[in-house]
Amino acid sequence: MFNRRRFIITSATGLIGTVTFTRTVFAGKPNNSQLISKTIPSTGERLPVIGMGTWQTFNVGTDRQIRDKRLEVLKLFFELGGGMIDCSPMYGSSADVLGYGLERISVPEGLFSADKVWTGNSGATEQETEAQAQRWHLQKLDLVQVHNLLSWQDHLKNLREMKQQGKIRYLGVTTSHGRRHRELESILASEELDFVQLTYNISDRDAEQRLLPLAQEHGIAVIANRPYGGGTLIRTLQRKAKIPEWANKELGYRNWADLLLGFIVSHPAINCAIPATTKTAHMRENMQAGNLPLIEQKQRSRLAKLVQSI
Repeated sequence: MFNRRRFIITSATGLIGTVTFTRTVFAGKPNNSQLISKTIPSTGERLPVIGMGTWQTFNVGTDRQIRDKRLEVLKLFFELGGGMIDCSPMYGSSADVLGYGLERISVPEGLFSADKVWTGNSGATEQETEAQAQRWHLQKLDLVQVHNLLSWQDHLKNLREMKQQGKIRYLGVTTSHGRRHRELESILASEELDFVQLTYNISDRDAEQRLLPLAQEHGIAVIANRPYGGGTLIRTLQRKAKIPEWANKELGYRNWADLLLGFIVSHPAINCAIPATTKTAHMRENMQAGNLPLIEQKQRSRLAKLVQSI
């Protein structure tokens, strides 16, 4: 759902690769933030570069006390200018917990709802999509993706029909944990997609070889999952090393959370990273990365070499 309350405060064109970006201010929020946003190639709509994942973190069942804690995370996400939230039928009760939260804060205009189809029944595309929207307490979802390429041919066909009928706004496919890249490469080259979601972070850069260039070539927006390597990557770096001094002095990056997200969203093919968290303090850290300067290619290479050596 495009946020009509946001307005562009700089009209400069981004100089990193061919991706344009602006900083947008989100009015009427208690902690107004200026977040970098990037363009969805198929429409020109803009999305903040930091989104939110819900795998495991929002799968908390019906416990009211824990749901209310996730509600605080959700509220802060929007207060700090968040847009995309990603979910899936695979994620247990996560969609229900999102619905619980959205019902209590009212659905923000800035919400960009991204969910998935995850069934081997190729005839159930629309049914599962509608069920997920209801769990979110939404009339329809913005983006529906074929989860881990399960029955992707039939689901994509059905999603295209739904898009034409106005039942969804965007469609795409996903993979995770760096799997099935060869098949995904073929899909990106041959199918008309709005989005692709894949694993990309500073220690898992296989997507740079073929997938990210293909996405750019075919005008497909890219969502990066597992930005912290499932938590292992950031914990290792926090334990073993401080961030490089130049990253703080030259760019204003404060910690590894900033740097790991900044590295991802600075790639010209990446539109949005979707870190997941259960804590408001970590949410604030995540969103801070969307306010910082994008990292130039020479600095990205320097940072990648450093992480590889740790």
